[in-house]
Amino acid sequence: MPKKQAGVVSVILVNFRGTDDTIEAIAQLGRIDWPADLLEIVVVENASGDDSAARIRAAAPHVVLVESKDNLGFAGGCNLGVKASSGDFLAFLNNDAKPDSAWVRSAISRFDQDPEIGAIASRVLDWDGLLVDYIGSAMTWFGQGYKPLTAQAVPTELDHARDVLFGTGSAMFVRRSVYDALGGFDERFFMFFEDVDFGWRLNLRGWRFVYEPASLAFHKHHASMTSFGAFKETYLLERNALFTQYKNLGDEALAKIFPATLALTVRRAVARGKLDSTSLDLRKGGDNGPVQEVARDTLAGVYAIDQFVENLPSLVESRDLIQSTRVVPDKTIWRFFGETDAPSYHSEHYLKGYEKIVNAFGVTDTPVVTRVLVITGDPIGAKMAGPAIRAWNMAAALARGNEVTLVTLAGAEPVDAPFEIVHIRPGDDRTMGRLEQRADVIVFQGLAMALFDSLRKTNKIVVADIYDPMHLEQLEQGREQGAVQWNKQVSDATDVLNEQLLRGDFFMCASERQRHFYLGQLAALGRLNPANYASDPDLTGLIEVVPFGLDGVFPPATRPVLKGVLPGIEATDKLLLWSGGLYNWFDPETLIRAVARLSETHDNVRLYFQGTKHPHPGVPEMGIVAESRSLASELGVLDSSVFFNSSWVDYAERHNYLGEADAGVSTHFAHVETTFSFRTRILDYLWAGLPMVVTEGDHFAALVQSEGLGIVVPPNDIGALAAALERVLFDDEFAQEARANIQRVRADYEWKTVLAPLVDFVADPRHSPDLLASGVVTPGEARKSHRRPEVRRKKHGLRHDAGLFVHYWRAGGVRAVAKKVRSRISYMR
Repeated sequence: MPKKQAGVVSVILVNFRGTDDTIEAIAQLGRIDWPADLLEIVVVENASGDDSAARIRAAAPHVVLVESKDNLGFAGGCNLGVKASSGDFLAFLNNDAKPDSAWVRSAISRFDQDPEIGAIASRVLDWDGLLVDYIGSAMTWFGQGYKPLTAQAVPTELDHARDVLFGTGSAMFVRRSVYDALGGFDERFFMFFEDVDFGWRLNLRGWRFVYEPASLAFHKHHASMTSFGAFKETYLLERNALFTQYKNLGDEALAKIFPATLALTVRRAVARGKLDSTSLDLRKGGDNGPVQEVARDTLAGVYAIDQFVENLPSLVESRDLIQSTRVVPDKTIWRFFGETDAPSYHSEHYLKGYEKIVNAFGVTDTPVVTRVLVITGDPIGAKMAGPAIRAWNMAAALARGNEVTLVTLAGAEPVDAPFEIVHIRPGDDRTMGRLEQRADVIVFQGLAMALFDSLRKTNKIVVADIYDPMHLEQLEQGREQGAVQWNKQVSDATDVLNEQLLRGDFFMCASERQRHFYLGQLAALGRLNPANYASDPDLTGLIEVVPFGLDGVFPPATRPVLKGVLPGIEATDKLLLWSGGLYNWFDPETLIRAVARLSETHDNVRLYFQGTKHPHPGVPEMGIVAESRSLASELGVLDSSVFFNSSWVDYAERHNYLGEADAGVSTHFAHVETTFSFRTRILDYLWAGLPMVVTEGDHFAALVQSEGLGIVVPPNDIGALAAALERVLFDDEFAQEARANIQRVRADYEWKTVLAPLVDFVADPRHSPDLLASGVVTPGEARKSHRRPEVRRKKHGLRHDAGLFVHYWRAGGVRAVAKKVRSRISYMR
């Protein structure tokens, strides 16, 4: 296998007797807006049996040409091409397609927004850009993936990025690491539905498959199988749908749905051949000969089932692997299925059978999904502070198994997310009330309960995120406000927290220190009582440690930001980074003095304060910012050894700053806020593998000390701090050892690990026993399946098309409705 090349996109084209198209596609790739040195084109000549290889080699000597001895189909051809490729990203393009100039750039830009995005589905139109080929995916309940609105006029309304079940193999992108983890396309499929199966497996593993309309391609035509026999296409579609569904459905869903799928496959086969399945009934009499003429369209379905049986041993192995590694439940995947109630074949006999099967097995019922409301007081967007980052990651983790809405009380920019984002202004209780009524579980942080009556009076299950002990924070933050205001701020914060502690069903704090502190406050409020203790003596069902977390992968830099960029910071300088904001309870002044002292002997030491202006418009710049700038200026190190960012670093950019740093720093005073704090900036240093220097007294100082992640110094000790900074920056052996220790420790703080208690609670949400016993809350109604009412089902055919009017109207407008009802076209690819 070629050596992997960072940043390179490898485009895979499979050629089978379509050399003219392939050469044209290669030429089109040469015109896209993407650096030539970051584009690799791999062409698989899939045993065309002609002079294709020679023609491609002559027309495009720069491509990697792979010649297959046998026709491996689309799935095998793509896998063979991937083996010969070297890029970080894999792009699959049909040889009869042409990319728009922004095809690659738009996809890679979308990947950069979220490391959890495993694949990108391109928007695909016909060659002239007038009709739809792919603008989203859907799945019938019986396992046949389809592309809504295929061959319809391109919708005039604005298309938007969204998560989908699968992309079309004619134009899609996959992270190479994800492709390798999934084992590529399933070569048993040969062709048809291999992209459906791949997307389903990708979603099950917790990666996102995002449709990006700006990544555009044009598809000339679908290769016709008429010359091979249309029944062979039917056979592949029927067989591969069985493979797909058997492998990917969970145990409960498979037991319910798969028997109905097999029954429908037989019914469809009989209907295609226009057979009378009562003809063998003894009461029919008539011809008793041993032979009956049967259409190959009928045999296609029967043979598909037989080949499913033939492949069962290997399918069982695949299913075991998929089900043992999945992290997303069926109820979450189902939301990507779209309109599952799509018969895909139309004849009176077939549709009567379809009705009977659907009514008997209930296969179109939407699974029960827990609806979760996550509320943060901070803005959501490119620039996010700790509370918003935490809420975002909680929403993302919960969205894997639930329907999640993230509410911000301070504004939201358009950002890509696998959940809904809603901005509600404080005081808009009408809107919050509608969301509260719809939710099963409410997770909030900060002041949300104090701001909305609907939350104070809710009977829903409440999870209070108290990782920020705001009353202790106010002891420091309010110090400079005067005695009256200071007392009021602390008292108000205490009242707000007490209200939450009296009502919450489950609480999350950031450390064991915090948990012990909050257990005392809960005890004072009477929440440590026999009702809660009886079946939960360690009280982890009431309050659990859910720290702030970090992403599992530290991404490579996308651009230089400080070294060699910011005047005064050279590429060879030693860079100390203060990640996050500057607040009054920190001690940046001792740090500035220590850097000034160290600069007397090392003229290449630089300190950068990453955030001074909080992204929340309601958080003013604190006095310590101006004081720190003034001190740096007084010492003669401002903009020479000490630098301040005038704003806040974008959330998606912070890795570029961390990646250039040589060490991370955090200094604070000794007081009670420090004792129970959880400095999230330290997690940034863990994420980036940075040795660190921190002041003693908090949770992370103890961790740094015990695990050898850097150096812990006493508060207000300029000399000790300067010596510690010198060691982490210039003692290479020490820094290397600290980095190795950080790699060992950081996994404990990955979001997927730290959020496990919350995910587990929401998987089985429940009211706190003492709140039920005291009547503060009453047992709520059982969560219901969010599905169409159980009524006499409408007949399929024209009446069914009319029933889908709203679905198609929303998706494609009146022209799509008219054409759908008029033609009742098949939904199969």
